[in-house]
Amino acid sequence: MADYHFVYKDVEGATTQWDDIQRKLGNLPEKPAPFKPPPFAPRADADEQPRSKEWLDARDPDELEELEDDLDDDRFLEQYRRMRLAELKEAAKTARFGTIQPITGSDFVREVSQAPPDVWVVVFLYKDAIPECGLLETCLEELATKYAETKFVKIISTDCIPNYPDRNVPTILVYNNSAVKGTYVGLQKFGGKKCTPESVALALCHSDPVLNDGQGGNNVMEGVRRKFIEKVVSQLETREDEDDSD
Repeated sequence: MADYHFVYKDVEGATTQWDDIQRKLGNLPEKPAPFKPPPFAPRADADEQPRSKEWLDARDPDELEELEDDLDDDRFLEQYRRMRLAELKEAAKTARFGTIQPITGSDFVREVSQAPPDVWVVVFLYKDAIPECGLLETCLEELATKYAETKFVKIISTDCIPNYPDRNVPTILVYNNSAVKGTYVGLQKFGGKKCTPESVALALCHSDPVLNDGQGGNNVMEGVRRKFIEKVVSQLETREDEDDSD
């Protein structure tokens, strides 16, 4: 006959009267606490999380516009959303330009002469067939991107000034408050055919604060001078290395 061993288990946590007496006498260890599973908590939905200032800072203008209905119940966050949206729009306004804008003769008065008094306008007179124009335009494109508060426009020379001689092209005219503040004919004042964005920037800002990056302060030209010097030193070192190799 098989030997069966049966172990009886009562309801978890239940004890006998005998066990209780033995525990009071210190003959048995304390009864372990009954097992309790952790309370159920549904997974958090990212869309239902409370909106914080940091969360709003990471939103772009389109996302902030879409949040208008969702944030109606929270006055602080709604107010902050509006403030943050205003900041983003203001930042977009700051970078007014950022490229060289092509214009025609009929655009000149509106885009140049009638520009706001606080805006400096760099007018690039060019002809496509003249290589020096391409060289100077490359420099101006970099400056236009970096100094987005300064307005850069380009116009075919004879569209701007009828019968303007090709020997004078490229030409740069600098305007401010409806007046011509500077005239640069050819590449000579920019360093000739070795001109760089830095050498052009130094020439343009020699007498007036033509270039403006929108950040304020007087560090614009200091940075230009530093970069210009670094490039000159780098070119000299390259020439020395080439001479040594010969």
